[in-house]
Amino acid sequence: MFSIDRLRILRELADRGTVAAVAEALSMTPSAVSQQLKVLAREAGVALLEPDGRRVRLTDAGQALVLRADDVLAAMERATAEMAHYRGSPRGQVRVALFPSGAALLLPPVLTALAGSGVEIVAGDEDLPPSEAAKLLADYDIVLTHRDERAPSPAGPRLAARVLMREPIDVVVAPTHPLAGRSSVRPEELAEETWVSVRGGFPVDDVLESIATITGVRPRIAQRLNEFRVIETLVASGYGVALMPRFAVAHPALSVLRLAGVRAARMYDLVTRPQAHRRPAVAAVLDAFEAAAREVSAS
Repeated sequence: MFSIDRLRILRELADRGTVAAVAEALSMTPSAVSQQLKVLAREAGVALLEPDGRRVRLTDAGQALVLRADDVLAAMERATAEMAHYRGSPRGQVRVALFPSGAALLLPPVLTALAGSGVEIVAGDEDLPPSEAAKLLADYDIVLTHRDERAPSPAGPRLAARVLMREPIDVVVAPTHPLAGRSSVRPEELAEETWVSVRGGFPVDDVLESIATITGVRPRIAQRLNEFRVIETLVASGYGVALMPRFAVAHPALSVLRLAGVRAARMYDLVTRPQAHRRPAVAAVLDAFEAAAREVSAS
């Protein structure tokens, strides 16, 4: 019989990558974490870890046991949630990680929808690529991520993902720019522009790469910033042009142009552990996000 606590430590190692990080997260010493993992390996009867430079990594057996640990811990969470259901829930705290522009768009209506329900959302702004979602689930129940619409879903053996909405990506220019006032623009017309963009690995940058492929010209990027309010201000001041998610554009002076001939959009995904939706409180939050996204898309 495996210890639940030791299975939780193993899952934390899979999520966080190092014994030191696990120790910090669980308020344990690294030696105590290592000792518990050794005991778990004895319980399993096989090696769960192997050296990887100065660190350790999971063996194939260790990775297999992590998947089973996910199942066991999810079952425990469901049991707790079911008992809460008999007490009149969904109730409880749900931790949600959101990228900033997604939070600005969806979090207010979600909080309004859940007000007085007994479900408390604890939100954290985490602007990381979808590939980092597994790490975030070490600290959160739900992660709202965004990706280029041509990129694969972040779902996997240890991750469940549901598509929430599609948001087009447009070109924004200053009111004095020669393109200002038009409704659309072709990629070829942007070949000589100076860009204000986001960091690599995010959907907006993926679209910029698509424009480079079409034009055969590498974009001249003057600044890389992940705060859209700063990007808008720079563009409005004439320091370049930018790609912006449509619902994130807030500066009243900007001229917004649709991209012609390019699939340009980002997808919103809600990422959880595979069985997390069976917790009534988590399910209520997921439903609230889906309702909010439908309202935004309809408008």
